[in-house]
Parts: sequence; C-alpha cells; structure tokens
Amino acid sequence: MAGSDACEIARLPEELLSAALALTTPLDACRAAAVSRAFRAAADSDAVWSCFLPRDLPPLADGELDGPAQPPSKKREFLRLSGRPALLADGLRSVWLDRETGVKCYMLSARALHISWGDAPQYWRWIPLPDSCR
Repeated sequence: MAGSDACEIARLPEELLSAALALTTPLDACRAAAVSRAFRAAADSDAVWSCFLPRDLPPLADGELDGPAQPPSKKREFLRLSGRPALLADGLRSVWLDRETGVKCYMLSARALHISWGDAPQYWRWIPLPDSCR
C-alpha cells in the first residue's frame, strides 16, 4: 500500500508539475528529474527552463549560442549560458548564469572600464600581452 501511495504525485498532469518546478531553482529542477519519469518530463520542459532564463539578457555576440544542428531547447540554452561565459555584442563584456540559482554574472574587460587620466601616458599605459585577444 505504501508503494502505491509514493507515486501519487506522478499522476498529476505534466503542466502542473512543470508549473511547480518553474517556481524552484535550476538545481531543484535537476534534482526533481531524478525522482520519476513524470518529474523528468516536467523538469525537461521548455516551460520550466524559460522561467530560469533571464528576460533581460543583453544581446550576445554573433555565434555565441551556436551549437549542434538540433533545434535549441531552453534547457540547452540555460546549460550553455551556465557552462562558460558568453561574449556580449559590444565585445567588452561577458555574461554567464550561475548554474544553481540562474543569477546573471558579468565579467568586464579592462577596456570597458573608465580609468581616470587613462588617456595620459604619464599615469596610464596599456601593456600589450602576446596571448591577449586585443
């Protein structure tokens, strides 16, 4: 009897499970996917992962989200953005998402900063490095 009661939540419609998982964190959604097939289907849905992607994500540089020829899913997009920084269109900043919380993180290039008296050689000069991009 206890075994049949344990799966009662899996009998809920996938849309309801997805709505509940969308209110959690990316980490919780991944953990829930291990519970049962019903939770896995709900946790893999675009409805869940679109809630974890920020709506105000700045424009990315061309080719930053290019990947396999498969149609992109929201989960795959989230995992790509949380796996490594993506260069923004201005070429001076990068953004990535924290894998556990989905929070946006930014990395600024030194050239994106305003440096007081940065244009005066007696106070500041750029030292070129052979392995740098610019």
